[in-house]
Amino acid sequence: MGEDRFGGLNAEAQGLRSLAQSEAQTIPALNAPISSSIPKPNLPLLLSASSSPPTMAEKGIPTAEKRDWNTSKLGLRVGVDALSASAAGALVAPIITMIDKGIIENASGRNSLGDSLKQSAKELLLRPHRFIGSKPFALIFSLYFGTYFTANTIDTISSTLHSTPPSSTTSGTPKFLATSAANLTLCLYKDNKFTQLFGSAGSSRPVPLPTFALFTIRDCLTIFASFNLPPLLAPRFEKHMSDGVQAYMSSASVAQFVTPAAVQLVSTPLHLLGLDLYNRPGVGLGGLDGRAAKVVRDWGMSAVARICRIVPAFGVGGVVNMKVRKGCMGGLE
Repeated sequence: MGEDRFGGLNAEAQGLRSLAQSEAQTIPALNAPISSSIPKPNLPLLLSASSSPPTMAEKGIPTAEKRDWNTSKLGLRVGVDALSASAAGALVAPIITMIDKGIIENASGRNSLGDSLKQSAKELLLRPHRFIGSKPFALIFSLYFGTYFTANTIDTISSTLHSTPPSSTTSGTPKFLATSAANLTLCLYKDNKFTQLFGSAGSSRPVPLPTFALFTIRDCLTIFASFNLPPLLAPRFEKHMSDGVQAYMSSASVAQFVTPAAVQLVSTPLHLLGLDLYNRPGVGLGGLDGRAAKVVRDWGMSAVARICRIVPAFGVGGVVNMKVRKGCMGGLE
């Protein structure tokens, strides 16, 4: 009996084993390897301690370019600007002082233009310390030093911001506006003092606003013709200059002389009308003794005098300022 019992148990065990084997053939094993055809997910990789995040340029994002300013020897360059302006101002101040005084005294009737120039020249030769130390000379020197220094510093600022050579110059709107503002402020102050010093005898009243307005237009024309037109007209002059002429004078120098002088034909009537408004208040515009007639009578002689004045002021002075600045800046480059 016992053997039959054990034999039955063995038979049942063998039956269960055969059943398990048949099911294993139809059901895949749970621990079977995963097929390599299944795509793997793209997981972000952790940055190592030595690596850095990608820059904006690497990501394709546009970035602003880093500006490279030319600040080399900037203090010395500003000193050269002041030195150039001082040399030009000291050179032209004596002759301009004499001419300005003569024009105003002639317009007011206090003295003729010729006699006034003779008296001033005599004082400059015999008593130079008194002439140079006078208020009129100081006013004229300050006017042209300030004008040239402003123009020079605009060129230095431009070369600093745009990283160009220190000796480079500009001729754009910023330079015109800056030099005009400096020249107008100083020139109107000078004209106010000169008109009171050498105008109608015994007259020291304030200069009227219409006179200031005419002087302002006059100076804007002169500044534009002195600082902005020469760089623009120099290439045109060069086309009509022979090689022999260019060996002695550059087209830039010719333009610096010609343009300020030529504009005086237009600005002189404005100057004379402004002076007449101060010297003869209440006089009408028309008539034989009116303002227009007086301007016409004094136009020719005054225009010549102002051309003789403007050639040293913005011709000789402009060339000296340009040459001194270019030479000194070239030594700093």
